[in-house]
Formats: sequence, structure tokens, C-alpha cells
Amino acid sequence: METAFLAAAKTPALDTGDTAWLLAATALVLLMTPGLALFYGGMVRTKSVLNMLMMSFVSIALVTVVWLAAGYALAFGDDSAGGLIGDLRHAGMAGLGPASLHGTVPTLLFATFQLTFAIVTAALVSGAIADRAKFGAWLVFVPVWALLVYVPVTHWVWGPGGWILERLGALDFAGGLPVEITSGASGLALCLVLGPRLGFKKDAMRPHNLPMVVLGAGLLWFGWFGFNAGSALGANGLAAAVFLNTLAAGCTGLLGWLFVEQKRDGHPTTLGAASGAVAGLVAITPSCGSVSLLGALVVGLAAGVVCSYAVSWKFKLNYDDSLDVVGVHLVGGVIGTLLIGLFAVREMTQGSEGLLYGGGLVLLGRQAVAVAAVAAYAFAVTYGIGKLIDKAMGFRASEEQEHTGLDLTVHAETAYDHGVLGHGAPVAHSVSSVTQKVTSQA
Repeated sequence: METAFLAAAKTPALDTGDTAWLLAATALVLLMTPGLALFYGGMVRTKSVLNMLMMSFVSIALVTVVWLAAGYALAFGDDSAGGLIGDLRHAGMAGLGPASLHGTVPTLLFATFQLTFAIVTAALVSGAIADRAKFGAWLVFVPVWALLVYVPVTHWVWGPGGWILERLGALDFAGGLPVEITSGASGLALCLVLGPRLGFKKDAMRPHNLPMVVLGAGLLWFGWFGFNAGSALGANGLAAAVFLNTLAAGCTGLLGWLFVEQKRDGHPTTLGAASGAVAGLVAITPSCGSVSLLGALVVGLAAGVVCSYAVSWKFKLNYDDSLDVVGVHLVGGVIGTLLIGLFAVREMTQGSEGLLYGGGLVLLGRQAVAVAAVAAYAFAVTYGIGKLIDKAMGFRASEEQEHTGLDLTVHAETAYDHGVLGHGAPVAHSVSSVTQKVTSQA
């Protein structure tokens, strides 16, 4: 009788509080993709803002279909290849009914929560190739990339038997490896495949709408609380600590970026404030469940300072990362993942400690191996996918499309009546004449 009672007590049961919080967190993370669309849309020039919005929004649909068909099963199914990928037992969400649980929450909810991560990661990559990618090629790229890059890395980091999780022992609470470093390395690969924009390093390519950028950054910050604190998978003290760490790092990231701008350029900018907050949030993503509040403040500050310099590397190294996916997400993700090896505290990790807290170099070494492996894999596979698509159908828009703007030539729309067509131009006539000329290229 006693044995049966103890066994029943250890059996996971649905917790309504945890479920309610994860439902809210899932909605918050999904909102990050429209937030990213606004953030990116404000940063491009007027003639391609709608195309930028579309690249994010269409990722929601494409990744959802792939994730439900096979992505979730391969990422979180039982390991089937030595820590590299899961099995297909739950392909098409088979066997995962309303009563199925992942810990204390419904498995279907956990799968949906993880889906929102996959969506925003794919959308992040688009910022590296803004203003010059064929929309049709993007439609092909996203599902292939999600299956071949995002899904395997997610299994390595969070899946049952994943080699980074269970063999290497590196820590990543909310996605520094599968989200930030993967998107940044993939963005670098794609911008090398497509080449620089027309006028890169010659023409001014300033954000066309800074209020839109700030609104997008605000929505991202709001959603990030679900992204990080939701990863605790429960309404508990860990979620509260992660929530506070997320807020703190975003603030010090913002301040660090502005400090650099003031010292280097003499002007703290609105774009810098938005970018700095995002850099701090990127860096705290992997470390939010491992560091103390002091550690979070340092992680955010380090990202804000370093990333503010990193975004200029593209001009020296001649890769056109249009919206600084490499400078913010790759560099910020590396910073946050590595600093776990310095600032991890036992109170958060329930075991591992960083170098500065007496843990030695072991954890830092594990973090470095994980960073190198994920970055190399994501870059290599994405470069291969990009090259294949480029040879098969062309990945780069034509010069005429890029010069005129992708909004008009691809989508037959403009964000602003006078922003592209000129004052008083008849919109319908202009759209018709241009689209008739370039429809075959779209």
C-alpha cells in the first residue's frame, strides 16, 4: 500500500498554475515574431519594408507546418542516432492527445511553446539578407532550414539523449545555442551566398522609421519574458528569478550600447537604445537560468558594449549583414553562452558553478565546445542549403527589383503612398506598370 502511494506521488500530474503560465508564455513568444517584423521593417529602407514584414510573417506558417509534421518529433522524440536526432514516433503529433503530459503541463502545450521558438529563429535569419532576397527562394529555404538546422541543434541542446545536454553537459536555459547562435551563424552564411546589397559601403542605408523600430523592440522585450521565464515550464521561483534577470540584462545592454555611442560618436541614438536592449536580451537568453542578478547585469552590459562594436565588423570584413543579425545575435549569443562558465551559481543551476564562483574551468570549456560546434554546423549546413537554392532557382533578386524595391516588384504594394512612388503618383497605375514588367522575375 505504501509503495503504491509513493509511486502515485511521483507520477507527474497536471498543474493548472504551470499550464496557465505556459499558455500565456506561448502567446508572448509568438508575439515576438510580429514584433521582430516591425523591428526589422523599421530598419530597412522604405521600398522594401513590406517584404521584410512578409519574410517574418510567412515564417509563422511555414515553420508551423514543418514542426507539426516532423520537427517536434525529431527535436524532442527519443534519441535515435547517438545524441544527434530524435525518432519519428510522434510525427504528425501522433499519440499526443490532451491527456499526454510533459512534466506538469500538457505535451501539446509544450510542443506549441517550442514551436514559437522555431518560428522566431527562422524569422531572425531574414535580417541578414534584407533588401535583396527572392521571396520565392525564402519560401523554399525556411522549411528546409528548419528541418536540417534548427531541429537537430534543438535536439542536441534540449532533446532526450541530446549530446550537448547529456554527454557534454553544457548549459543553455532558453536558447542561446539553438536560437541566437544558430540564427546568427546561418545569417552570416546566407549573406555570403547572396553577396552585398547594391551600394553597400557607398550609399546611406539608414532605417526609414525609427518609431517602428522602437515599437518592435518593445514587443520583443515584452515577449522575451515568455521566452525566458516560460522556459522554467512552471509558475515558480525559478521563473521569477529568470524574469528579473531578463529585465535587468535588457536594461544594462541598453545602457552599455548608449555609453559606447556617446563616447565614440558623441550622440546616443534611438536605434542604439533599441539595439542595445535586444543585445542584452540575446545574451541573457542562455544564461538567465544559471546566473545571479549580479551576473545578469554583467552579462547584459557586456553584450551591449561588445555588440555595439561588433555591428561595424561587416564593413571591415566585407560581409553585408543588412540588419546586424551577426553583430547582435551571433555575438550576443556567444557572450551569453560563454559567460555561464564564469558566472553560473549553484542556487540557480542546482549543481554547476562558474569559474568566478569556484567551479574551475570545466564548465567554461563545455560552453566553448558547444558554441563552436553549433556555430560551425549551422554555418556549414545553411551555406550548403543557400547554394543549392541559388543554383536551382536563384536566391538573389534581380538588380532591377532591388533598385526599384521588393515591395512594388514582388508584392505589388507600397507601405506608403508617396514613399516610393512620389508625390501625387497614381498608385494603381504605377503598380500595374511596374509589376507587368517584372512579374516574370519575381
